[in-house]
Amino acid sequence: MTPATSLRRPLVTVEEYLRMERASTEKHNYVDGIVFPVYAPLPGEVGMAGESGPHADISVNLTVLIGAQLRGTPCRARTKDTKVRSGPLGPWNPRATAGMFSYPDVVIICGPVEYHDEYQDVVTNPKVIIEVLSPSTEVRDRSEKFERYDRWNPTLTDYLLVRQNRPHVEHFTRLSDGSWRYVRAAEPDATVEIPSIGCTLRLADVYDRVEFAEPPDSLFPCGPGETPNS
Repeated sequence: MTPATSLRRPLVTVEEYLRMERASTEKHNYVDGIVFPVYAPLPGEVGMAGESGPHADISVNLTVLIGAQLRGTPCRARTKDTKVRSGPLGPWNPRATAGMFSYPDVVIICGPVEYHDEYQDVVTNPKVIIEVLSPSTEVRDRSEKFERYDRWNPTLTDYLLVRQNRPHVEHFTRLSDGSWRYVRAAEPDATVEIPSIGCTLRLADVYDRVEFAEPPDSLFPCGPGETPNS
C-alpha cells in the first residue's frame, strides 16, 4: 500500500470495519483503515481472486493433522474463518484506524481464548499461525503481516509459511530474546517439529493429494527475504 493509495480511499475505522464485516457474506482484511477482500490482490499487485485447489487441500490437511495431535491438550486449531487482531495494545479506541485484522489459514490458540470484544469472533492471543502462500498474498505474508504479528501478538511463538506449488515449509520460531529462528523443510519425506504445541508435520501428509504443476526437483525454494519465482 502506498500513500497515494490511502489518499484515494477514505479510511475506515475499526468499529466501521467490524460492523461491515459481521454483516458481509465475504471476508475482508483490514490494515490501518483500508479494507480489501482476503483473496483479492491490492492495487499494483499480481494475482487471482479466490482460493486455488491446492491451497484448499493443503489448508484442510494442516487442520486435520494438527487438530488430531491437539486432542486432550489445552490448545485448539481454528481455520481461516477466524479473525486475528494485531494492533496497539492497551485500551481500545473503536474510532481508531491503526491495526490489522486478518484471517490466517490456520491459527492455534492455547489456554483460554482471548477475544477482541463481546462478539467473540476476533482472537487476540494466537500461539501458532500458518499461512498457505498464494501469488497475491505471499509478499504481505512474508513482510507486513509477519512484522505486525511479531510486534502486536506477543503470544505468538511460531509462524509457518507453506508453499502450494512444491513441498516447502518455512518455520519461524520466536526465541527468548525476541529474535526468530528460521528453519526450512523442502523434501517430501521431511518433517517440521512444532515443540510449543507438541505437533509434528510430515510434508508428505501436508501435501497429500496435491498435484504439482512442475516436478518439485526442477524448482528452487526461496529464502525468507526472497520473492516468489525469483
